[in-house]
Amino acid sequence: FHSKSILAIVLSIWIQFAWSQNPSHKKVKMICVSFYNLENLFDTEDDPVTNDEEFTPSGIKAWSKAKYDDKLSRLSRVISGFGEDYKLNGADILGVCEIENRRVLEDLISQPDLRPMGYDIIHHESFDPRGIDLALLYKPSVFKPSFSAMFPIAISDRSGNVKSTRGVLMVLGKMDNQPICILVNHWPSRRGGEEATRSYRKQAAITNKKLADSVSLVNPQTSIMIMGDLNDNPDNESVRKILPSSGSLSKVEEKCFYNPFYDNFTDGEGTLAHNNTWNLFDQIILSYHFTRPRKDQYTFYKNKVFRKEFMLETAGHYKDHPKRTFAGDVYNYGYSDHFPVMVYLTRQIP
Repeated sequence: FHSKSILAIVLSIWIQFAWSQNPSHKKVKMICVSFYNLENLFDTEDDPVTNDEEFTPSGIKAWSKAKYDDKLSRLSRVISGFGEDYKLNGADILGVCEIENRRVLEDLISQPDLRPMGYDIIHHESFDPRGIDLALLYKPSVFKPSFSAMFPIAISDRSGNVKSTRGVLMVLGKMDNQPICILVNHWPSRRGGEEATRSYRKQAAITNKKLADSVSLVNPQTSIMIMGDLNDNPDNESVRKILPSSGSLSKVEEKCFYNPFYDNFTDGEGTLAHNNTWNLFDQIILSYHFTRPRKDQYTFYKNKVFRKEFMLETAGHYKDHPKRTFAGDVYNYGYSDHFPVMVYLTRQIP
């Protein structure tokens, strides 16, 4: 058995025992934490400050209100299913990327499927020239934020020219009385080749490492989550060595992160496909605090890549791949080119 499987079995027995002691199921609290790349969720207006012209009615994608409304409806259908494994009412915390601004998030959480969930938004403008941002949606009944900021990632090309890229969204707060730090990411892409762009993602990992270390220095009891579309797999150097992270619970120590998606990746599962090869770029990585059951603290229980039949292409070369928004510049009536990911956390209630 993988160490993750052993942990899941132990926690499952623990939860069943706790619940059996109280028929009203009040002994254990479970929450769902998710991340989803929303694939170019733009409004239809031209922002003169950013390069968003293709996502306007006169742009190459003929981005209309009808398409925008359809995209919002489709995304809300996906998101409303988060947490359904344990009959939870959606994700309690949801990191997102590839969103243009706060307005598109307000339109998203106002969709009929999502409005009852009562999400609040944390959003800061990123440093990306296209204007695509990072954000965190959360339920105020579960998470109480106290601070948020966008931190830049310093990258430069081989000629030494500084390049603008999306930063790291840091959110500090509490889940019940547990101090939490969430780092939401969308690391530089592999456009131009994996090797040619590798140093950019290494720098993104270094930035996350420095932020996490700074938080831990101020309060060593802070539980840290690093989530996002990392454009690297769990076994790449940026994730495995620089953060660092491990897919083995026995190797997770105080300054190491636990990556529950490592086993998913080695088993051939992915969140997006390119040239018929699956990658697992979307991950939620947890500090060791989440791997050590402690009284009144949330502990890792389970993780999954979220995919449903309706989210898949049904025919052709891309059959069973994520049904994306566009096929070239033609609207594809899809959802996203990425599958979402999630982790379930539990804590025992006194």
